[in-house]
Amino acid sequence: MFRKTFIAAVAVAVLLGGAGASVARADTQDRHILLVNRSHTTIVEFHASNVGRSGWEEDILGRHVVAPGQTARINLDDGTGYCRFDFLTKMENGTEIVRRGVDVCALETYTVTD
Repeated sequence: MFRKTFIAAVAVAVLLGGAGASVARADTQDRHILLVNRSHTTIVEFHASNVGRSGWEEDILGRHVVAPGQTARINLDDGTGYCRFDFLTKMENGTEIVRRGVDVCALETYTVTD
């Protein structure tokens, strides 16, 4: 009888531990993405603002650019806990690409194409 109770208690502890771990992960989502340029034009600016903001944040690339065929690793954790971001990509030829509501907690790679 004691053995069955002990085994049941261990099973419950494992189940609760697993549930607790998934809750903790929700607060520490990875907000890093790989920006991939598969277009024929250089990316000169990349802006990402969480969907709670009304305007665009500063250019994440700063003085850097992402030439065709290149990639850039970007950390989008702005400390707010948001997972959904709006992206503005500015290309060397003047083209602007806007993508709204991107889930950066689930996204690993964001690819820009022609």
